[in-house]
This record gives sequence, C-alpha cells and structure tokens, in this order.
Amino acid sequence: MVLIQQVVSIDFQQYVPALTNLIATTLLFVIVFLVVYRLGRSVVTRAVETSLKRRNFDETLVGFAASMTVGVMTVFALALAAAIAGFGSVLAAFATLGGALTLAVGFAAQDLIANFVAGVFVIKDKTFTVGDWIEWDGNDGVVREIHLRVTKLDTLDNQLMTVPNSDLANATVINNVANDRRRVSVGFGVEYDEDIARARNAIVEEGARIDGVLAVPEPTAPLVELGDSAVSLSGRVWIDPSESSYAAVRSQFVEAVKRRFDAEGIDFPYHNTELSGGLEVTSVAAVEGSPGD
Repeated sequence: MVLIQQVVSIDFQQYVPALTNLIATTLLFVIVFLVVYRLGRSVVTRAVETSLKRRNFDETLVGFAASMTVGVMTVFALALAAAIAGFGSVLAAFATLGGALTLAVGFAAQDLIANFVAGVFVIKDKTFTVGDWIEWDGNDGVVREIHLRVTKLDTLDNQLMTVPNSDLANATVINNVANDRRRVSVGFGVEYDEDIARARNAIVEEGARIDGVLAVPEPTAPLVELGDSAVSLSGRVWIDPSESSYAAVRSQFVEAVKRRFDAEGIDFPYHNTELSGGLEVTSVAAVEGSPGD
C-alpha cells in the first residue's frame, strides 16, 4: 500500500520544463525548415531555371537542374533548421552517416553516375537531336528519345535500340543529317577496254535524273582506281538529307546506272584470277599399283 502511494505521488511538474523545451525546439525546427525550404524552392530554383533558359539550355537539363536544386535546398534547410534548433549532435551524426552512404552509393553506382554525366554533355553539346540518323562504333540508327541516362534509337530495320549515354559520349559519332547537303557515292567498275568517257556520261546523266538529287553541286564520276580487273569510277551526287533518304537515293542510283549500262552495252567486269605455272606428275606407276585399285 505504501509502494502504491509512492508511485501515485510522483510529481509530473518536474517534467513540464523539459517537455515544453522539446516542443518549442521541435516547433522552431519545423518553422525554420519550412521557411528556408519554401524560400529556397521558390527563389533559388526559379533563378536557376531562368538562368539556364536564357542560355538556351535544353529543357531536359533545365528540369534536371531544377530537381537537383530542390534536393540541395532540402538538405540545406534541414541542416540550418537543426543548427538553429540546437540539434548539433544529431546533425553531426547524420552528416557522418550521410557521408558513408554517399561513398557506398558512389562506388556501387559509378556506371549509372557516368551515364548521367555523359547524358548532360550529350544534351548540352547537341551532337545530335531527336530525328537525326547517327553512326558510332559500327552501329547506326535514328534518334527517337534522349534521356539523361540512355538514348533510344530506331534502327533502319525498325528495331528499338537503347544505348547508355556513356557509350555515345566516348565514341566517335557521325551525324549523317547534321549538314544541309550530303554526298552519295557509289563505285562502278568497267572493263579496261571500255570507253571511260561514255561510262562517265552514263553515270552522270542517270544520277542527275533521280528525284532529290541537287543540281548544285553537279553529279560527277571521277576515275578513282585501276583495279585488278576493272577501272573504277565513283558516281557522286548530292542530296539534302532533311528532305531525301540517303538509302533510297543510293538504291535508285545503282539501279538506274545498271539499266543504262545494260542498254548501252557497257559491261561490268567479273572478278577473275589467272593462275600461271606448270603441273608435273611423278611416280605414275606407283600410284597405279597402290593397294585398293
């Protein structure tokens, strides 16, 4: 009975100051955090977006920078609120833990981070844009989407290809439609006894008739090589890659020249190899008398 009276007679007044201090500190932390966070998000983030847009940065980069700014402002608001509220020791513990986690994540996701960084440079440098036909490391495709981590392309066989941006950033990328003119070159071989001028005129005339071929520069067909069994002429025409398909024009060019050569009796030489020397057979009697005959 005496023990029960002692428990019941505990003075809760002694905990009131500590509880009041905890509530006040927590409220101070929350108020400071909300004020700093909202001000930072509305002022700093808007300033970053405005600055990047004035410099004509891509919308993807602007959105990424805005998201990063929000994250930085959140961490800054937490740190400032904790410092003002007197949570210094807790803040130090979280800072140590955060540093360790950042180091671990950095090692584990270094490839992912490399792709993000490469994506920033790909978008900023504008090596290619959506709709461009590009080639790299023996691959090619038409760019469908550009993201911070990967770039999606459609192959010429209409297959979707997803490429990490680090691969594109570290490769030599050929943009086939970056300029307003592109040359289409096709090699044609004729026999050595053929009239080169006649073959050249046939190639140039057929090239000029193809839809999409530019009048300036004019089609040409210079002699480029004296091969083992053929004289090689390079048929060259120019197109606007934004209006005409390279593959379609090249195919029409080859077919048109083939038909013209057939009509005029200009032959394409077959590759041939001439062997010289002699063949001597010895020990014929030994072969005829071998077992099994």
